[in-house]
Amino acid sequence: MFLQPNRVKYKKIKKGKLVKFSYKNNLNFGTIGLKALESGFISARQLESARQAMVRKIKKKGKLWIKIFPNLPITKKPAEVRMGKGKGNVSHWVAKIRGGSVLFEVCGINRKNAIKAFKTGSAKLPVKTQIFD
Repeated sequence: MFLQPNRVKYKKIKKGKLVKFSYKNNLNFGTIGLKALESGFISARQLESARQAMVRKIKKKGKLWIKIFPNLPITKKPAEVRMGKGKGNVSHWVAKIRGGSVLFEVCGINRKNAIKAFKTGSAKLPVKTQIFD
């Protein structure tokens, strides 16, 4: 199953504006990290797909941390429905990403394997990323 909150105070909320850049981009747990270069929305499906691709490359040797969580519900009305009649149902969950924020961290593997894992994982993400340590 994909990442999503267990409980929320309000089912449907406004998406809000994307903040352009974040300057707090230091590693907390791992030795090498994957950083977003641009802001955007990353869905729970994309996040899970990137995580699976990276774990497959790491092969049980290192530890991978996900530093973001999809806590923003995105609603969608069905096709061919007239205007009005309220907001649509929640279709999926996304994480709001600032440019410069750390998405993933890894430790316990050598740098070459970490870079290979991050490259395959970043191919699954909709934002430009950069590997840093």
